[in-house]
Amino acid sequence: MDEKFMKRALELAKEGEGKVNPNPQVGAVIVKNNKIIGEGYHEFYGGNHAEINAIKDSKESLKGATIYVTLEPCHHYGKTPPCVDSIIEHGFSKVVIGQIDPNPLVAGKSIEKLKKAGIEVKVGVLEEECIKLNEVFNKYILSNKPYVLLKAAMSLDGKIATTSGEAMWITGEIARENVHKLRNKYSAIMVGVNTVIKDNPSLTCRVPNGRNPIRIIVDSKLRTPLDSRVLDISNESRCLIATTEKAPKDKIKQLKDRGIEVLILQDKDEQVDIRKLIEELGRLKIDGVLLEGGGTLNFSFLEAGLVDKVEFYIAPKIIGGDKAKTPVEGVGIGALSEAFNIKNISTKFLGEDLLIEGYLRG
Repeated sequence: MDEKFMKRALELAKEGEGKVNPNPQVGAVIVKNNKIIGEGYHEFYGGNHAEINAIKDSKESLKGATIYVTLEPCHHYGKTPPCVDSIIEHGFSKVVIGQIDPNPLVAGKSIEKLKKAGIEVKVGVLEEECIKLNEVFNKYILSNKPYVLLKAAMSLDGKIATTSGEAMWITGEIARENVHKLRNKYSAIMVGVNTVIKDNPSLTCRVPNGRNPIRIIVDSKLRTPLDSRVLDISNESRCLIATTEKAPKDKIKQLKDRGIEVLILQDKDEQVDIRKLIEELGRLKIDGVLLEGGGTLNFSFLEAGLVDKVEFYIAPKIIGGDKAKTPVEGVGIGALSEAFNIKNISTKFLGEDLLIEGYLRG
């Protein structure tokens, strides 16, 4: 029975996708006499937490009720008061928790407080699912660095474009819809300047009622054309260019005058130091980055150990050509023992295309 109600809480938590960053997605369900009497989720950053919304949703007395929550209730004052205090005040008899909050400000403290108040606490129901739901938050809250998902779409023989450079569209519509869901979920999307010059992408999100991610261009010498579609911020989205001191000062001013954010970082081998970039993005409260290449930038992130997860979309097409681009290029690795190994692999079909998802081995 606990798993049934926690599953419902997880379903509710997912409703907050793309709306609560850098906070976690959280769902809550209130049960009395084996009947749901209140539901809620964290709806937007700065708004009520899931527990409070569930309490407000209930029209019955909460005394003696059980609340199921995907993440340990907060113990500290942030944008809102501590949820744990409200749970105690309303006379709940039991709290069922999916995941202990990794935030050091919470991390078990709410559980202790609930127990001291005489409330029964059960922890770890559907824990794996709850942890995966907030994998972006879990990393960000502990490291203050964004979670990085490397996404690539390619043919069966590993090509992201033909020898003439044609790349639209290798994968089908269902796979592309899934990518736009990622753009809604992640705070930022990142590409290199070569992708901007070659493809002139917008990097926007086409999910109904979704949000556009912060668009980040890694451009060490500021070669981004001023008429690039990615620089269009008329739809209230942000665009940020990471460059170095080698960038022309007049172009920096032109971009800033148009509302483009320019980060000037130290260089490493005449390129943007991507480790410094990731640290700076963390300071800007960007909790997750969808890395969409191209091949040189993808390899740089892998080589630097900055990729947490990969999603490769494979279309049932063979393109060929030794000059055709691949999703990971750069200098490559010299020995198979140095390969970037993937763990916890899962697969699923999206139409005719195959999605392979996995995590970088630590």
